[in-house]
Amino acid sequence: MALEKGRSIFKKISDPLVNKMEGVNPAILTWLTLPTGLASAWLMMSAESGTEGAMMFVGAAFLMATAMALDGLDGNLARATGKVTRWGDYLDHTLDRVLDIVWILALGYNLYWFGHVELAWLAAMLTMFGSYLGTQAQAVSGARNYGGFSRADRMVLTFIALLSCALMAYLGTDSFGEWNDIEINPISIIIAISGLGGAYTFAVRFVKARKQIQDLDKTKPLSMSTGTDSTDEE
Repeated sequence: MALEKGRSIFKKISDPLVNKMEGVNPAILTWLTLPTGLASAWLMMSAESGTEGAMMFVGAAFLMATAMALDGLDGNLARATGKVTRWGDYLDHTLDRVLDIVWILALGYNLYWFGHVELAWLAAMLTMFGSYLGTQAQAVSGARNYGGFSRADRMVLTFIALLSCALMAYLGTDSFGEWNDIEINPISIIIAISGLGGAYTFAVRFVKARKQIQDLDKTKPLSMSTGTDSTDEE
């Protein structure tokens, strides 16, 4: 989607910093995303109302943005220094998925602003379904599938939701209204968007992967590429 175009903008902005980090192992930046993201999640889950709640939401947004910046820097640094590895790619995607789930659940477990944990788990599961289709398509066809509602889209909207919550907390309000016993506020909205976005992404990536894989089957049948007629090795 459109927000994915921010990758090229981020690269241009970060290039001067990357050039000064040639001696840094990209994996260090990758690992730093985890404690930074977990600290953000703790603030998301703990924030309530008032000035303190507002500051916690601002802190959560700042730490989440920092984790995302580190996530972008590690890849740029690896490419700039010729340190791109399969392990680095695997680690990066693994920690991305961990934080995706942790952030959604942290918002869902904030009992003051949301509290419907079962809906947060559903949104997290649907988000993982969408992510799974991207990595599985890459495993089968060798081409990463980025169609649908991207992680960048979700993170930007989550960032906006956190800042909106900060403003609402400062003003002493936590809801625009109620629907079916669910408080309507930025947290419930972003959890709903994450869930629906995950389902949409699953559908889009499934259709796209189906075409890619069927085209690959026509040009390079599995029996020719693996030396076996078996299509299921699990």
